[in-house]
Amino acid sequence: MTTTSTDVDVVLPCLDEAEALPWVLGRIPAGWRALVVDNGSTDGSPDIARALGATVVHEPRRGFGAACHAGLTAATSDIVCFCDCDASLDPALLVPFVQEIQDGAADLVLGRRRPQGRGAWPAHARAGNLALARMLRRRTGLRLHDLGPLRAARREPLLALGLTDRRSGYPLQMVVRAADAGWRVTEHDVPYRPRTGASKVTGTWRGTWQAVRDMSRVLAEAPAGRELVR
Repeated sequence: MTTTSTDVDVVLPCLDEAEALPWVLGRIPAGWRALVVDNGSTDGSPDIARALGATVVHEPRRGFGAACHAGLTAATSDIVCFCDCDASLDPALLVPFVQEIQDGAADLVLGRRRPQGRGAWPAHARAGNLALARMLRRRTGLRLHDLGPLRAARREPLLALGLTDRRSGYPLQMVVRAADAGWRVTEHDVPYRPRTGASKVTGTWRGTWQAVRDMSRVLAEAPAGRELVR
């Protein structure tokens, strides 16, 4: 099946990413819609995104999860993708993810980040991600290695998961609740580039371990029912 303009929305949470936006938006596959969710930028990011053809959604409540969920609720396409807006990940890599969803081979497709070049993935961020991936495997049984932000799934089933985290635990909660619902979750290697600008979440040890704490709370949730919502 070939994607069309009504098939895919790409949610791009954004906080002061003016420098990265032109590259990121230039890599959105033809016919897909970019939803740039502004989370309180002061560097003109919304105007730049709009000028480059993106749809801008404003989310005043700070938090990675708040921005992602605002984009999900604003989306209208059958399939919704998520990608960071800092040029560390190429949204064009989402094409095979979407194909896998459309073909019915998976319900949630994730990108496993493979760092490219020095500074692509600081040691503290990688250590935090590794610890969380191990906890995730114990909690769900899924043989995943990363909780990266590059991902694709169908919009209505995502909304039906009832995601509540509005901080950095949002991506993990999505995977945990998908696993509890019996979703087929797959993971594929993707190149991970040095980001443009400073990280708002894992740029420091303090930020990384705050994210780990947020996600640990998600892992402590009681398992939900295993009925698959499609």
